[in-house]
Amino acid sequence: MSELTRATVEDALKGYVQPYLGKDLVAARCVDEVRIDGGRVTVELKMGFPVKGLMDALRGEVRRRIESLDGVTQVDVNITSEIHSHLAQRGATAISGVKNIIAIASGKGGVGKSTTAVNLALALSAEGARVGMLDADIYGPSQPRMLGISGKPESKDGKKLEPKVNYGIQAMSAGFLIDEETPMIWRGPMVTQALEQLLRDTNWQDVDYLVVDMPPGTGDIQLTLSQKVPVSGAVIVTTPQDIALLDARKGLKMFEKVNVPVLGIVENMSTHICSQCGHEEHIFGAGGGQSMAEQYGVDLLGSLPLDIRIREQADGGKPTVIAEPEGSVAEAYREIARRIAAKLSLQSRDYSSRFPKIVVENS
Repeated sequence: MSELTRATVEDALKGYVQPYLGKDLVAARCVDEVRIDGGRVTVELKMGFPVKGLMDALRGEVRRRIESLDGVTQVDVNITSEIHSHLAQRGATAISGVKNIIAIASGKGGVGKSTTAVNLALALSAEGARVGMLDADIYGPSQPRMLGISGKPESKDGKKLEPKVNYGIQAMSAGFLIDEETPMIWRGPMVTQALEQLLRDTNWQDVDYLVVDMPPGTGDIQLTLSQKVPVSGAVIVTTPQDIALLDARKGLKMFEKVNVPVLGIVENMSTHICSQCGHEEHIFGAGGGQSMAEQYGVDLLGSLPLDIRIREQADGGKPTVIAEPEGSVAEAYREIARRIAAKLSLQSRDYSSRFPKIVVENS
C-alpha cells in the first residue's frame, strides 16, 4: 500500500477538470492545504470566484476522488472563496472600495443589455460575492426601476455619495439624481465627466465585482469610459439577429483596442417558447452568438430565452433572479455569472495595492 502524501492526494485531484475553470484544481491553484492524519484526509480549497451554488457538487467530486486512494478512511473538504483584484488596462486609476469592474456592453440598444446586467449582478450576489451596480447609461438610466430603488443618495461627509442598496446590491445611477421623466440633454464630455464622478465619488463598500451597465454603442463616450475606467473584463450582450451581431462585433473590437479582456458573449433572446402552446422558435435567428464567439476566439457564456416574465419582472423592480430564484431562467443567469467570475479569476492579479505610493519631494 502506497503512503498517503499531499502529492498522491493532488495527483488524484488532477483527474478532475473543474468545468468553470477549464482546468484541474491543482493547476488552478485552488488547493490551499492538505492535512493527513492516518487515514483521514482534510482538503482546504480556496476558490478564486464565488461558488455558493457549487459547494455540494464540488465537495462531492473532490471527496469521491480522494476516497478512491488506498488507506483513506475519511475525507473532509472545506471550501472558501477568496476574490482578488485583477489587472485592468494601463493608465486607468483604481477605484476605492472596488476589486474588479465588469463592463456589460452592447454595440446597439434594444438587445436587453440592462436586464442582463442587473440579473448577472444579482446572480453574482446569489453565488456569495459582494456586488455593486453602476448604471452608466446616463441618457436612459433604468437600474433604479429594475432594482426597485427610489430616492436620492445621501452623503455622510459632503464629499462622497452613499450607494443605494436593495437585494444586497450597492447601486449608483444618474437616475437617483434626476426625475425619471427628465431628459439628459448633455454633450459627450459632460456625460463622461458625470460618469467618472458617479464612479469615483461613490463610497463603495468592499465590492468584489462592480457591474457597469454601459451605454449602448461604440462612440466617444464608450471609448473614453473604456480607457479611463479600470475594467477587469467586458461582456458583450447581443441577440442572434445579424444586425445586432454586426454592432456587437464593433463593441468587442473596441475593448480589444483599449486592451480590456473580453470575457465572453451572452446571446439574449436566443429562443422564444410560446406561453400558450410551448412551441419553440428562433425568432431572431439561430447560432449567431456561437459563430461570433468562434470567429473572435472568445467564449459563448450562455444563451437566454425571449420570455415575457423576464421583461415583466425587471419592469416591476424584482428581476428574475430574485422573483424566481429556483427557476430555469434564474439558473441560466447564475450559470453565466459563474463562468464570468471563474474566467476572471484566472487572469493576472493586481498587486498594486500592496505597495506604498512613493512620493518624491524637494527638501
